[in-house]
Amino acid sequence: MPNSVPLPAPPLAPAAVLLSDRLALRERPTGTPLLRQQWSELLFLHWPVPAALLQAHLPPRLRPDTHEGQAWIGIVPFQMSKVRTRFTPPVSGTSEFLELNVRTYVHLDGVPGVWFFSLDATSALAVWVARTFFRLPYLRADMRFEHPGPDLRQFSATRTHGGVAPATFQATWKLGAPLPPAEPGSLPFFLTERYCLYASNKAQTKLYRGRVAHAPWPLRTAQVLHLESTLVESLGLPTPTGKPVAYAGGPVQVELWPMQQV
Repeated sequence: MPNSVPLPAPPLAPAAVLLSDRLALRERPTGTPLLRQQWSELLFLHWPVPAALLQAHLPPRLRPDTHEGQAWIGIVPFQMSKVRTRFTPPVSGTSEFLELNVRTYVHLDGVPGVWFFSLDATSALAVWVARTFFRLPYLRADMRFEHPGPDLRQFSATRTHGGVAPATFQATWKLGAPLPPAEPGSLPFFLTERYCLYASNKAQTKLYRGRVAHAPWPLRTAQVLHLESTLVESLGLPTPTGKPVAYAGGPVQVELWPMQQV
């Protein structure tokens, strides 16, 4: 029989995350959280993207988390306030700032969470703390958040962090009707109910996981009236196409636990 050349093995499809495992993460972890804060005025913007595209930008051990076979990338601007450690009360000038992140959803061995491609913030101290103690890719930026009308919101940002690709963001949206609690297994649940985050060292040879606790998101519909962004492109990812899935969220009181190597 002639020698045959073995065909390359097909890529492994990401294993599905069980709904029971997603729901289990809603339980508050034991022990004392490292940080407490409030998140408010969130705008969740999400676009579907191929899982294989995202996999190329993730640490090797992480797998894209998918909903009905579809991976997603998101941009989320919001207000951070009442930031304090377990040792200190809120400190004037450092406990309130604006934040803007680019994210996707991943899992490690079936434990789902958030992977942040970038996190821009107006607080230099918050950027230093997050980069130092949470290994998260925080970047300094100038931002403005305004209420031009009772149900209108405007958010703008310009990255000022040295040594990284520049990026800008502008959005105007109108708040709509309150939504019922996200049904487990639904797309709103998948995109917003996240109680775990992942980070890595620069070489992506080590992974870290941190737990987050808060009440389920109070969500509202959101009509995006204007959107301009170069955030995704600054990461070397293609421009999202189509109209984003949009929700407004918050406020919620949040607790964060220290990152643990996994």
